[in-house]
Amino acid sequence: MEAGTARTSHAQLTLGPLLYHWDAEKRRDFYFKIADEAPVDCVYLGEVICSKREPYFEEYFYQVADRLRSAGKQVVISTTALVTSPREMADIRKHASEDALVEANDVACLQALHGKPHVIGPFVNVFNEGAREFVIRNGAVRIVLPVEAPATSIKVLANTAVETEVMVFGRQPLSIAMRCYHARSHGLTKDSCQFVCGLDPNGLSATTVTGEDLLTINGTSTMSHGYVVLLKELEALRKMGVTHFRVSPQHMDMIAVTSIYRDTLDGKYSPQAAEARLLGMSDDIPFVNGFYYAREGLSWIEHRAA
Repeated sequence: MEAGTARTSHAQLTLGPLLYHWDAEKRRDFYFKIADEAPVDCVYLGEVICSKREPYFEEYFYQVADRLRSAGKQVVISTTALVTSPREMADIRKHASEDALVEANDVACLQALHGKPHVIGPFVNVFNEGAREFVIRNGAVRIVLPVEAPATSIKVLANTAVETEVMVFGRQPLSIAMRCYHARSHGLTKDSCQFVCGLDPNGLSATTVTGEDLLTINGTSTMSHGYVVLLKELEALRKMGVTHFRVSPQHMDMIAVTSIYRDTLDGKYSPQAAEARLLGMSDDIPFVNGFYYAREGLSWIEHRAA
């Protein structure tokens, strides 16, 4: 098994699952570059948003996983965030039967993973100690906390013997639905979507009636418009007991992004300098951190003791 239950003092940098629909070759080449150049300890592979996308990448999936492992990176298999069909459950059981660590993003996965070491993904709402202890008893060795969790909750939930992961960069996944908003925006239905989500490699902006960018549509999911950026908060998160720090893939130079976070975690870069460098790479997409400070998610709060 690729993961143990022991906590580590070394801050682990992880690359979360790709939430957007990129064509297979682009996705393959992206992960090959991550394997060769990104200073990440763990990479999550798998389709989280829409299982209709999965066949596109099947021919490269195990090739990419092997390349990442050969580069010394842990590979975790991510599952869909809304399980709706027997086929999707069959895929989860298949992954659970393999010698791989699986990330559960729907409670429907928990029975299939019972007794096996696994990761609880951010779509499973672990917001209190009762939920945390339940998933640990089920076999969870790592819990990725929901993006809405404030610092006060993280401090409580990270106080455990298993690993705790927090998303520190990228558009935050806020919800998942049966309907496909991306298809609807093109006058299509989910069943006849023509995979139009692939036209927007960084998501489709949803604006207010006054023209302000508010959210991002990505297939059946709704995401934040801004990138969550927790750099000045990294040291506080480590003191709370967070062991893993998740960077979510975006349509930008992710080698540079992961390097910024790695250097900041290692004390080679000040959070202030890292934030300024990241700002220059973000194409005017705003930074947000409101959830961390128990405020509305689209807010940007200047760093203070949480």
